[in-house]
Amino acid sequence: MDNRRFSKEANIHYTYPSVEQLVEKTDDLLKFIVHHENEQCPRLRELKDYHEGNNTRILKGRRRKEDHLADHRSVNSFAAYIVDFIQGFIVGIPIKTEYSNSIKINNLLKDINRTNDADEHNSNLVLDQSIYGRAYELLYRSQNDKTRFTISDVLQTFVIYDDTVEMTPLAGVRYFVNQFKDNEKTVYLYTDKNIYKYVVDENGKLSEKETKTHAFNGVPIIEYENNRFRLGDFERVLNLIDLYDEAQSDTANYMTDLNDALLLIKGRLGLEEEDPIEVAKQMRDANLLYMEPPEFGEGKEGVIDAKYLYKQYDVQGTEAYKDRVKNDIHMFTYTPNLDDNKFAGNKTGEALKYKLFGLEQKRAIKERLFKKSLRNRYRLINNLGNAASEGEFDVNEIKITFTPNLPKSIKDEIDAFVALGGELSEQTKLSLLSTVVENPLEEIERKRQEGQRDRPTYDFERGRNEVNDDE
Repeated sequence: MDNRRFSKEANIHYTYPSVEQLVEKTDDLLKFIVHHENEQCPRLRELKDYHEGNNTRILKGRRRKEDHLADHRSVNSFAAYIVDFIQGFIVGIPIKTEYSNSIKINNLLKDINRTNDADEHNSNLVLDQSIYGRAYELLYRSQNDKTRFTISDVLQTFVIYDDTVEMTPLAGVRYFVNQFKDNEKTVYLYTDKNIYKYVVDENGKLSEKETKTHAFNGVPIIEYENNRFRLGDFERVLNLIDLYDEAQSDTANYMTDLNDALLLIKGRLGLEEEDPIEVAKQMRDANLLYMEPPEFGEGKEGVIDAKYLYKQYDVQGTEAYKDRVKNDIHMFTYTPNLDDNKFAGNKTGEALKYKLFGLEQKRAIKERLFKKSLRNRYRLINNLGNAASEGEFDVNEIKITFTPNLPKSIKDEIDAFVALGGELSEQTKLSLLSTVVENPLEEIERKRQEGQRDRPTYDFERGRNEVNDDE
């Protein structure tokens, strides 16, 4: 019995011999789309649900209690915590792209990044990577003749690679259904030279509607992989998240049911003539348990009593179990448990680095893969720039810098610098007061003007060394 959560083919790469055959055999293209919808999208949708707080196992599972008892479904947003923490750690400080060999090219890159709001765009790519294990970017030329790039929905996009060991991208595919147009399905196929538009006809076949050329000289859909296996950052702990949801739900159910304690009555209430099944149902709904005392002969019977019965709850054992599951979730995702007193006690950036050592290793992997796709972005932009005579540059000369978003102990750095005999300029000192001084140069100029205003003036008619008291 296969107990896999997802299909074995839920995360495979698509390969094909050549783009010419793919364009010619549209039935094969349609097979890729159907496979993506049926085999890959269910996984992607579930990962999306967990990130949005719709934990499917706890919410869609069968009722775990009798009808008269509580059935709370506690959803715990570990997925969102993991994704948001990793996203902030990697791109909380925006990625820097610099071209040192040419001021003109450097300004060109800055202009492209500014036009596309690259900081937010890159952050959204990392977000999709973290959730789905992959992200897609579409490059295009806008109507006002600007080079643009945007996010393409993971649920509607995939890349087809060649079947060589190099796995070179052959084509990118985007498809979507227009629910306001008779659920018409539109498909776009992006190759290194052309963009093909298809519509699925009434016979379930792809009908070509339009073909356009582009000048990117490469497939303008770029895949950003989260890791070699394209796994999301919380995907490996989905079952642990389910366990924690169940444990929290059980605790909530117990606390609710505790208020409805069971009343036990031992005695004779004259219910012998009543339907025993109906009596049992009524007692259950009323949280009542009736027990007739035993008879001992000579008119004697057992003790008559009435008391409330409470379910026993192992608080210490239950909380220890939940803590263990919670800690495992953090351990296997390399994210810190900020509720942990041991973690919270380490305030300095250097101490946090040791706590985040595992996440640092994951960050290195994610950054390498991201840089690879990022260079592909600028390679395509460079190809288009050459065609549009906008300037040429060497993609390999672009310096891409990631800065981990960690709290820093500036005091420790300055103390070490001063101890080595270093000195700081006035501008640098003021720049350290980022929450007080927004513009160090303006502050220096303001200080200079104040110094001139407060400087005493001299009346040379009274004497060279006599201060004018009127000032």
